[in-house]
Amino acid sequence: MIFETHAHFDDKRFDEDRDEILSNLDKYGIETVINIGADLRGCKASIDLAEKYENVYASLGVHPDEIEELTDADYIWMEEEAKHPKDVAIGECGLDYFRGRPDEEKERQAYHFKKHIELSDKLGLPLVIHSRDAAEDTFNILKDLKKDMPGVVHCYSYSPEMAKEYVKRGWYIGVGGVVTFKNAKSLVKTVEEISIDRILLETDSPYLAPEPHRGERNDSRYLVHVVDKIAEIKGITKEEVMEITSKNAHKLFNI
Repeated sequence: MIFETHAHFDDKRFDEDRDEILSNLDKYGIETVINIGADLRGCKASIDLAEKYENVYASLGVHPDEIEELTDADYIWMEEEAKHPKDVAIGECGLDYFRGRPDEEKERQAYHFKKHIELSDKLGLPLVIHSRDAAEDTFNILKDLKKDMPGVVHCYSYSPEMAKEYVKRGWYIGVGGVVTFKNAKSLVKTVEEISIDRILLETDSPYLAPEPHRGERNDSRYLVHVVDKIAEIKGITKEEVMEITSKNAHKLFNI
């Protein structure tokens, strides 16, 4: 069975078949899904989904592209909501410098990233990191502020060398559909070089569908293709990939 550690089933693209998918997770070989909040609406929706479906859990956070109007009151609200028994993490949160960002915006992202880290530490919950084109700044902030509680670098896109630095500090690396892409040489190398004990499976659905579904709406059912690719890279069985990554996720999220 597969543990899906990063999905956005609250997205409107699932309005027509959300219930069909989430009500039948076990039939698709999916044991557990963590629905990730990317804005305040998504945080509330994630809790709602976790309450409705037995095998769905929530993570509360705000994506760096959605921080513009975040207030201190919103963090108070998130802190209270994150005490829900089915909330298992804080995030996604982090830095996104895609297509370049002015220094003022980078500073604003860093401020809110640090606020999420503080909340994660306060509640004793792992952190789900979004980091795009911001490798050095992300790593330095985490190195300075995130001392004991580990987390996962979601949709990992940097070098194998940096992945090893995260792993040394007890962090996990999130691997999804991108690993199946023909141009994913760096991620394939990362999967080759880090221990399977530090890999988590994810989709980021509805985004980043794996081959042979690239360009389609993604969902947890397509994780079988990610499992196949990781098994090929590591030279182990699909069953071993599913068993070990599921064990990793249970350990990190304390489920």
